[in-house]
Amino acid sequence: MNVPNHIAIILDGNGRWAKAKGMPRSYGHIKGCANLESICDDIKDLGVKYLTVYAFSTENWKRSREEVEGLMKLFRSYLKKCLKSAEKNHMRVKIIGDPSAFAPDIQDKIRELEEFSKDYDELYFQIALNYGSRDEIIRGVRRLTQDAIDGKVKPEDINENIFENYLDTAGIPDPDLLIRTSGEQRLSNYLLWQLAYAEFYFTDVPWPDFHKPELIKAIEKYNERDRRYGGVKEE
Repeated sequence: MNVPNHIAIILDGNGRWAKAKGMPRSYGHIKGCANLESICDDIKDLGVKYLTVYAFSTENWKRSREEVEGLMKLFRSYLKKCLKSAEKNHMRVKIIGDPSAFAPDIQDKIRELEEFSKDYDELYFQIALNYGSRDEIIRGVRRLTQDAIDGKVKPEDINENIFENYLDTAGIPDPDLLIRTSGEQRLSNYLLWQLAYAEFYFTDVPWPDFHKPELIKAIEKYNERDRRYGGVKEE
């Protein structure tokens, strides 16, 4: 089985999964968070080198105050637990998005986790927090524009490779496979630049129920795809 180098996942369906069981949405988020820890282990065991997950979008602030506060509490707990997971899996963790909107203690935990794991190289794990792809691109354009004004970059030299260095994912290869759980079939402002040539896999399985067999099924479907990158396969 050809294993993708980089898998991106939209972790969808936690709240709906919980409501279907007669539980509050917060219960679904807790179970989804626990499943993410397991999937990191599975991803590494399968030989995938990069994993990027969509955990909290720039639009998720629109949810109820109760749910957002619950998610912030969960982030605090998960970022702390992730230190042990990073050590166990020799996993480098990077947060993509704009963490400045979070409380100072969450920002401190993010910096601590990134610093702690910076030298690990067996699995590269990116967590998208307060992330939106349009926001990422705009922030990148602003930095690039300022560098052009300062004479650090010549406008005529700007190309895809240079621009990618201004994105949150600088230095990280583009995803080969995008997985979205729980039935929705859209990108929801996730990695719009980086997913240009990725294969998409949508499943009705909600994230808390997306375990290793489902992951393998997604990779098997990926292996059925003919990835030509705009070329033509020889007859």
